[in-house]
Amino acid sequence: MQIDILTLFPKMFVGPFCESILARAQKKGLVSIKIHNLRQWAKDKHKSVDDKPFGGGVGMVLRCQPIFDAVKDCKHQSQNLKLKAQSRNAGCKKPYVILLSPQGKVLTHEKSQELAKKSHLILICGHYEGVDERVSENLVDEEISIGDYILTGGELPATVLTESVVRLIPGVLEKNDATRLESFSLTNKQGKRLLEAPQYTRPADYCGMRVPAILLSGNHQEIDKWKQAQAEKVTKDKRPEFMASDSSE
Repeated sequence: MQIDILTLFPKMFVGPFCESILARAQKKGLVSIKIHNLRQWAKDKHKSVDDKPFGGGVGMVLRCQPIFDAVKDCKHQSQNLKLKAQSRNAGCKKPYVILLSPQGKVLTHEKSQELAKKSHLILICGHYEGVDERVSENLVDEEISIGDYILTGGELPATVLTESVVRLIPGVLEKNDATRLESFSLTNKQGKRLLEAPQYTRPADYCGMRVPAILLSGNHQEIDKWKQAQAEKVTKDKRPEFMASDSSE
């Protein structure tokens, strides 16, 4: 998979993308992540990419020209890219352009699964008071948000989206079923989404706080039943809306 991120603040991505799962995925060649400074597509000597909004208003708006040119170049540069993960995405070669915006649909695990099947994502990080509407109308395939709150820019949402997608690419995590047993990947008999069951590790007894005996029994069939029951209980207590909604929502 190829991921191109268009931003005014490239340094914001240095830490998260150089550690842990994202770093290993890049080292394995399963994903290539490139950070692009939008200012390199600016036309004037000051490298400005924003301007005052027509009709008046507070703040500045990102111009459409640098974004259109940046996306065009990213699409062109990726044509000859060869990655280990390319073969599984043979039918999804068209770059998919996403604008990180508070107006977008909230990111879900299901959406991350869908995006993990793409071969090329181009993420546009909004900033200031927003992005020229012509970008959304003519260039973007989808607008995505990470929650109903306001952030300074789209850099943190782009980081969240990237990790949520990359970890679902086969081969990124060490164990084949590592993602299958996580929260939002589990379901009950009715197909409702479930949170993950409680996890414990050594010591079995810490200051009188004991690990449930079933987990120490070695009876994996009973342990699986316990985990399923606990997952339903945790979901009912912490996210009851999952039990009431359809699994497709």
